[in-house]
Amino acid sequence: MRDKTAAAIAVCSVETTVSIIGGCWKLTIIQELLDHTLRYGELRRAVGEVTDRVLTRQLRELEEDGLVHREVYAEVPPRVEYSLTPMGESLRSLVQAMDAWGLAWVAEQPVRA
Repeated sequence: MRDKTAAAIAVCSVETTVSIIGGCWKLTIIQELLDHTLRYGELRRAVGEVTDRVLTRQLRELEEDGLVHREVYAEVPPRVEYSLTPMGESLRSLVQAMDAWGLAWVAEQPVRA
């Protein structure tokens, strides 16, 4: 568990959740991993305009907080795959609800010329 997450636990459960899944690209990473295991390059393409540095940092934080599993295969060249842990998988309904809310919000916005 990261220090930031441990500190958030002392505040409240909502702050703990925000500490774990908040941040650049974390929810997008989780959403992409909900349906399948991905190699790093596949995940980078699926996530979008994210730098290698940021994606790596976010994956490490998600792994440290127990939401993402990183599997390294002893091959040449090395193969690394990312998947959700059972705790990460438990976010499915939350991510789906956030996706639905975002779509509804966008639909309510006035059309810009």
